Amino acid sequence: MTMMYKTRFLPNTRIDVADALRGIAVAGIILYHSVEHFNIFTQEEILHSLPSDQAVADVLAWLLSGKMYGIFAMLFGLSFFIMNDNQQQKGRNFSGRFAWRMCLLFMFGIVNVAFYDGDILMLYACYGLLLIPMSYLPSWAVWCVIVLLAIQPVELYCLLTGYEIDHTRFYEISGIINSAHEHGSFWENTVTNLRYGFEVNLRFNVFSGRLTQLLCLFILGMQLGRQRLFYNEGRNLQIWHSILFCSAPGIISLIFADFGELESWLKPISNLVILLMIVSAVVSAWYAFEGVRKVLHHLCIFGRMSLTNYLLQSVIGCFIFCGYGLGCYNKLGITYAVLVGLAMVICQYSFARYWFSAGPSGKPRHPRGPLEGLWRKLTWIKKD
Repeated sequence: MTMMYKTRFLPNTRIDVADALRGIAVAGIILYHSVEHFNIFTQEEILHSLPSDQAVADVLAWLLSGKMYGIFAMLFGLSFFIMNDNQQQKGRNFSGRFAWRMCLLFMFGIVNVAFYDGDILMLYACYGLLLIPMSYLPSWAVWCVIVLLAIQPVELYCLLTGYEIDHTRFYEISGIINSAHEHGSFWENTVTNLRYGFEVNLRFNVFSGRLTQLLCLFILGMQLGRQRLFYNEGRNLQIWHSILFCSAPGIISLIFADFGELESWLKPISNLVILLMIVSAVVSAWYAFEGVRKVLHHLCIFGRMSLTNYLLQSVIGCFIFCGYGLGCYNKLGITYAVLVGLAMVICQYSFARYWFSAGPSGKPRHPRGPLEGLWRKLTWIKKD
């Protein structure tokens, strides 16, 4: 039995459908952040609301909340595998370089959290470090870890033992941050976010069941890379079709399900099932229909600038909704807020399209997004 994973020396060509999925994830994150007014949950009366607000909130929560971040996490694991495998094929150890890459990501997260308290980059940098020991395990062991994490072990333990996690601190600091967003100056927001942002996100991950699920998706993305499932090879499409056909009926039943006392355990699992349905549907349609590929190609452009777009949405969105900016947190209801989010997606897509467009020489102006290029240069900086 193999005790350590080793490269199979197969080429890791760029996976366009993964870029499309990144684009979907980032666009979905922007839209749902707009639903939540970029984490401002005001008790004040909303000046401009519509009867459709609650329905829009419910539909987008079901479709986007917890799923878009999950897709992002899964593709993060896939990217790690590709970089790690490419270095293994050259006879190099990638572990130290990847740890440095995660330090850089954490620093990007510090910049991001200064604007938006819901930053995920710092947590992803910490989760990413755990991929290093996972990468040495054989596939059978990795699948065991994935299954263990997928069943929500923390929530299951609480359910079986009656143990309750105290979320008092989470509510307390959430209130402090929310107050700063509504009434504080830009600098008061920045200081509050830097002080509490990492802690509140970690506590929210525990509160929402994402603590183990995101790690599960990181490792799953790495494992899907090993299995080369995002390439149109062998029986891969049949596997994606099977995932789609198995998850769809389950999701239909989940729509009408009342989890009751099992909510904290089953809700994250239902989010995982919906996520797998979305991913399997996109991958299946991508390889089956040329028309779908042409449409999703636009999201490839958006996805290739996922880090840049993620930080941009924090700066723009918080300026629109926070009290120090346009203060739309108490002016726009959910339907109008989603339209604002859609406008942000269109504007950021237009910027990405220009950034990657052909220059005077006929070649693309830039091979990577602004922050993606910086991250790559700093990752591979030479040690003198």
